[in-house]
Amino acid sequence: MAQDVIVLTPKMPDARSLLVGLFAGGPELRQTEDHGGGVVQLCSPDGVPLVTVEAPLLVHTPGEAERLLGPEVTAPPLPYWWTETRASSAVPEATPLAGSVGGRLTTLLGGTVWPRQTATTRTVEIPGDRDRTDTARHDGLAASVDVLTESTAVVLSDRPVLPLTTRLADTLRTATAANRALHLVTPPHTRLTLPLRRAFGGSPNRWVVQDPLGGYYDGSSGIRLAWRDGTFTAATDTEPPMPPVTSERRLTLTFRTVHAPDADLTIGLGLEAAWRHLTGAPPVGWSTAEPVNLPWSPAQLTDLARTRAPAPTHVVAIGRPDRPGIATLRVSRTTAGVAQDVTLSLGYVSPTDVPLDAVEPLAAHLVAEHRLTTMLTTLQAGRSDLTFAPGPEAPPVPVSFTLGARDVHSVGLDHAGRPPLPTPPRRLGRPNAPALHYLFADGPGTDPWTQLRRLTEHLESA
Repeated sequence: MAQDVIVLTPKMPDARSLLVGLFAGGPELRQTEDHGGGVVQLCSPDGVPLVTVEAPLLVHTPGEAERLLGPEVTAPPLPYWWTETRASSAVPEATPLAGSVGGRLTTLLGGTVWPRQTATTRTVEIPGDRDRTDTARHDGLAASVDVLTESTAVVLSDRPVLPLTTRLADTLRTATAANRALHLVTPPHTRLTLPLRRAFGGSPNRWVVQDPLGGYYDGSSGIRLAWRDGTFTAATDTEPPMPPVTSERRLTLTFRTVHAPDADLTIGLGLEAAWRHLTGAPPVGWSTAEPVNLPWSPAQLTDLARTRAPAPTHVVAIGRPDRPGIATLRVSRTTAGVAQDVTLSLGYVSPTDVPLDAVEPLAAHLVAEHRLTTMLTTLQAGRSDLTFAPGPEAPPVPVSFTLGARDVHSVGLDHAGRPPLPTPPRRLGRPNAPALHYLFADGPGTDPWTQLRRLTEHLESA
């Protein structure tokens, strides 16, 4: 299994300290650098990739190390520097080499290495003239995957929580561009963060879990898998296991706002308003990947989106450690203007803690102040820390759907206001140009998903 080594230091790993760390394998190692991404790769004298050292990130977000590395990690005081190294799974000496890089950096700069037991300062001897089996790697995936076939790129990881790192996001984009599936292989104790789970999507990508009793199973469905013809496929037609019973809940709001592309537009204000409305505070941090390292700043987010336009911008936002919340935001140009697509999830330890009565006032605020076009609210049984353990989960249950004033006008108020639902919609916003808020019944003889489907068909038929 590939080993990631995380180095947390109070001081920035500068050129001198990185050079000392990179000599953990002796001066005969070859070093290559991707100047665009700030990634340094250590290779053996005969060119076999051993360790990848990514550009350090300055983390301002409280609780981020504990969220991704576990409560036992001791991070330096904020802000601190987060440096990721990744050891190749194909070379036995790569893992101790990555640990020595980390140990040397903390010896110079202070801080800590995760996992703690990997940190050393010794020089790791790397045998030369190794039989190279990776010469067929191409498509820009050589430094980031452990197995590469004609159809599939495989990444091995043994982290307690696997996040949507910059490396994994780049690997997913590169594999997709090369028409390959990406399969993540983890042990059963690994959990995925919500941004990685959402970015990963479904087929042909797959989360593969090693069964301690032998074999593999799908991390999302629990079905058995087998390695055939260079990819993981379903092994049998057996029924997947049932989802575990839990009292914890996840409230998820998926909404879109659309604004005119003027100079005064600030990105992220709708997301911030929703976060404040449901938790009493704004997000604490944002980033384009995980770890989430930047203090929450709609102004900086706007600058990034403008720099990348007309290409879309994807970011992650996170809340306080004591109030689990995480969101993804996609900013894109459409024919109607600048669209902001938000998926915000909040975790609760009990169903009674979920603020369902706050959803309609929030919808009214987003309609009045942020040009809401649609919002779907769902409730799901699942981990309140917003990570995903291997195995199936109970499906989300639709709670409500909001249709913005522009789309109500397009459908027609009379038609949109008479849906095939047990209760009529609530009117939000201006009386002469209202939005509509639909509630779904959840009780004996009712199915919220059926109601949502009927509502969608009703609105599309106009």
